[in-house]
Amino acid sequence: MALQWMILAYVVAAEAALALLLTFPSPKLLKNRFVSLISLILQPTLFIIPFAGFQLLDIYWKNEHRLMCTSEICTAAERDRYEKSVFKAQRNVILCTTACLLYWCIYRICKYHKEIQSLEEVEKRYKNE
Repeated sequence: MALQWMILAYVVAAEAALALLLTFPSPKLLKNRFVSLISLILQPTLFIIPFAGFQLLDIYWKNEHRLMCTSEICTAAERDRYEKSVFKAQRNVILCTTACLLYWCIYRICKYHKEIQSLEEVEKRYKNE
């Protein structure tokens, strides 16, 4: 059951590292090659969006069908287990949301970089004319 969360955590860590590498200043040639490499990687890694969405739906379904421990009959251990499961669900929602947000940020950074590159080429053509 925890394997999907471990995979999602590794994906979020990799996305965060890529986002940092994309935003660090670097020489233009290195940056262009790095952006083109990440742009090639982005399309196959799009699976993270439906995967995170499915996990969010799973969390929602489990939350709707979770046994509530609010009565006086609950023991302290049951109450602790209930609170722990709520905290885990909240952590996992943050993880899913972060995965989607980081993917979108990396996509937009690459797209902006490509647009800037094409505008620079147009500017260079106009200067040569």
